[in-house]
Amino acid sequence: MELPKYILGDNTDFPNAIYVIHTEFPRFIINLENDEVEWLEEFDAHDQKEIESETESLIVEATAFYDREVGRYENE
Repeated sequence: MELPKYILGDNTDFPNAIYVIHTEFPRFIINLENDEVEWLEEFDAHDQKEIESETESLIVEATAFYDREVGRYENE
C-alpha cells in the first residue's frame, strides 16, 4: 500500500489536539496543539545528528500540510 507523506489525525479523547502523521523516514507524529513530536523510529548516533538538522524543516512541512488541508475544507 502506498501512503501519502502526511496524514491528518484526531481523537475525541484529546479534543484540542490535531495530529499530523509523517509516514516517510523519519516517521513521526506531531501534535499541532503543543508542537510535541513523537518519533516512530529508533535512531543511532549518526541518525540523531541528521534528524536534528532536518527536524525544523519537517515540522514546517507538516504545519504547511495542515494549513493546506484546512484551507481546502474551508473553500468547499
